[in-house]
Amino acid sequence: MNSWIDNAIFYHIYPLGALGAPKENDYAAQPINRLGQIHPMLDHIQSLGANALYLGPLFESASHGYDTTNYYEIDRRLGTRADLATLSRDMHARGMHLILDGVFNHVGRDFWAFQDVLKNGQASQYKDWFSNLRFDGRSPYGDPFVYDSWNGHFSLVKLNLENPAVVAHLFGAIRMWFEEFQIDGLRLDAADAINFKFLRQLRQFCSQLRADFWLLGEVIHGDYRQWANPGTLQAVTNYELYKGLYSSHNDHNYFELAYALRRQFAQGGLYEGQRFYNFVDNHDVTRIASQLSAPQHLYPLHILLFSVPGIPALYYGSEFGILGRKNNGQDYDLRPLMDVKRWEAENPSTNLTGLISQLSAIIQNAPALRLGDYQERLVASEQVAFSRSYQGETVFVAVNSSGEKVNITLKLPGYDGAELVDLLNPNQAFEVQQGVLILPLDPCWGRILRVVHG
Repeated sequence: MNSWIDNAIFYHIYPLGALGAPKENDYAAQPINRLGQIHPMLDHIQSLGANALYLGPLFESASHGYDTTNYYEIDRRLGTRADLATLSRDMHARGMHLILDGVFNHVGRDFWAFQDVLKNGQASQYKDWFSNLRFDGRSPYGDPFVYDSWNGHFSLVKLNLENPAVVAHLFGAIRMWFEEFQIDGLRLDAADAINFKFLRQLRQFCSQLRADFWLLGEVIHGDYRQWANPGTLQAVTNYELYKGLYSSHNDHNYFELAYALRRQFAQGGLYEGQRFYNFVDNHDVTRIASQLSAPQHLYPLHILLFSVPGIPALYYGSEFGILGRKNNGQDYDLRPLMDVKRWEAENPSTNLTGLISQLSAIIQNAPALRLGDYQERLVASEQVAFSRSYQGETVFVAVNSSGEKVNITLKLPGYDGAELVDLLNPNQAFEVQQGVLILPLDPCWGRILRVVHG
């Protein structure tokens, strides 16, 4: 399908943290247009080559954004509906796309319908809005009823998505977001906890809004085909690949990464031809610079992020190699105030942002790296190579995570005499001789080679 997502490179912001909002919502303060702070950030985002923005939870909530209290209002700590509409217009005028967090599995205890149940008990007309809500026990909060929660967190009340009134309420909100904010898609929080009937209904509804409306599901474990298929969602968060990307560097074991790539995307692989959301960190997991044992591995890791099958995504601040760990279940260190000027000043010697910008430009001009197949060419403990082909274009990628310069040998039958130009290292080209390519690789670096002759 020829769609905006075919060329997408994502930049992910967690607004409540990035924009310095108070951690708790008092529901009394006047809205503050913190969303306006994103406008000057767009120049930086675009300089990285990103053309799509994924904004974490924006709608009225009690604290972290995933405890929604009103789907029809922007969180007053971030601004108003008019403020988001203005930001969206600015983005789309720049040729950028916007997806929002759709938190549909659960709501916060301050959600208006749940508050009605607390007030009116069995007389509440909304008692059937919540999953397995029964008046035969007490909740951990002491309520005279029990209910399902998300993952045992009873501050997050699971919605009854089998209830047509709940579905209508959520779809009404989505329609408003589409009409007022011109959103291009949604990332579904906790998609792996949502029933498939609702996902199918959602896909049908959103396709009617816009043919290329994009639905991304947060899925961690399992067979991703359950969620990513023609009837439900277009893509999922590729946690399997995420784990392989960082641990293969820490363990000096590219065999792990190669196995994941073969399993997922090689000919006959589980997800051959599909494009998932690829990332190396996000608002829920330790920052990649803190996750890696060696900071120099940021470079080969990002070369891989942008060249393996999928849609590359950056989490704000990690393009500067900032640190942040998940501590005792708290995510605050992962969601800091966004300060591009300070991060630039604190990281003058790293050229990670320059590499990311270069990689973005490369993949935008090499369809094979966005849409092509996947074929493994070499695997060693600290070197990996593969090729990707699409509509007559072939690109070879080779990466070295070792601290030493190495030569690798690629057997390329059928490419004898072919000239391969390195898109990552300008003015360098190599020739395949007698079906063999001897390729030098610098420490913690790589090559992206386009076949130009032969």
